[in-house]
Amino acid sequence: MPFSFPTTTTTSLPFHKDHNHFNLNRNLRSRNRRMTTPPVLSLALPSDTGRVLSIQSHTVQGYVGNKSAVFPLQLLGYDVDPINSVQFSNHTGYPTFKGQVLNGQQLCDLIEGLEANDLLFYTHVLTGYIGSVSFLDTILEVINKLRSVNPNLTYVCDPVMGDEGKLYVPEELVHVYREKVVPLASMLTPNQFEAEKLTGLRINSEEDGREACAILHAAGPSKVVITSITIGGILLLIGSHQKEKGLKPEQFKILIHKIPAYFTGTGDLMTALLLGWSNKYPDNLDKAAELAVSTLQALLRRTLDDYKRAGYDPTSSSLEIRLIQSQEDIRNPKVELKAERYS
Repeated sequence: MPFSFPTTTTTSLPFHKDHNHFNLNRNLRSRNRRMTTPPVLSLALPSDTGRVLSIQSHTVQGYVGNKSAVFPLQLLGYDVDPINSVQFSNHTGYPTFKGQVLNGQQLCDLIEGLEANDLLFYTHVLTGYIGSVSFLDTILEVINKLRSVNPNLTYVCDPVMGDEGKLYVPEELVHVYREKVVPLASMLTPNQFEAEKLTGLRINSEEDGREACAILHAAGPSKVVITSITIGGILLLIGSHQKEKGLKPEQFKILIHKIPAYFTGTGDLMTALLLGWSNKYPDNLDKAAELAVSTLQALLRRTLDDYKRAGYDPTSSSLEIRLIQSQEDIRNPKVELKAERYS
């Protein structure tokens, strides 16, 4: 779809009689630099897909957070600008890690730098793990600022809070997600535990999962994908698209093959893939989910096979996903797991 972009303007510097020759030359050089700055092509010649601001964690080694999300989105044709909420040597599942954590003021500084150069037009924002209330509050300010530039901004939120009955963020973040983040989101991608925390509903059946989606729709997002639900030993995804407020949402499920291992970065990758494919198929969330799940399953099978080939027991610890080796599966996934629509 066509986009309109803000125009960068350059104003002439005023000349005063008391400026000396040095200051005049300096001002002229500064003005010339601004006048000859080449256009940002992702703004001047936008891709058919969009321009994404991704605010997530970063590891030097391995694929979690932005390392897991940016590359697949680029393969799917998106311009992606990452902001790293943390920069760690490796993910926290290793015996030790070192690095830095970005604070709210530092995030503001980056946004102000973009704004000063008319670079704040984005079609999408993607967020994942956020470790503190203050940083999450700053992200909400960023979303509102970006929507003042582009009212049609799509906000895709993975509300990373915990899994399998255990929180790994401060309890107060749950309240912030429920009361402030969910109403701003365009698409939400919780897992089963996170959907329960956001809705207060215990999910023990497919009907419960569908009801949780409806509760979340009422709070804000038109698209909800509960990316993993285990019911009676069966793993499935439940998706829901409310195309207009007040209308009954279109809902579906995808049965997922369980793979006997634990992987890092899969949630970050799944949300990125859902963003990528749902934007290409805006009216067919079920098709987007099929493509995303099929990509992930192929990548996980490759990861598992490669660890076995290297002589490693893949059930002994968390595994680093084989992202680079799965480029073709990302670009052109073979859909093997089909969505089943609820009536």
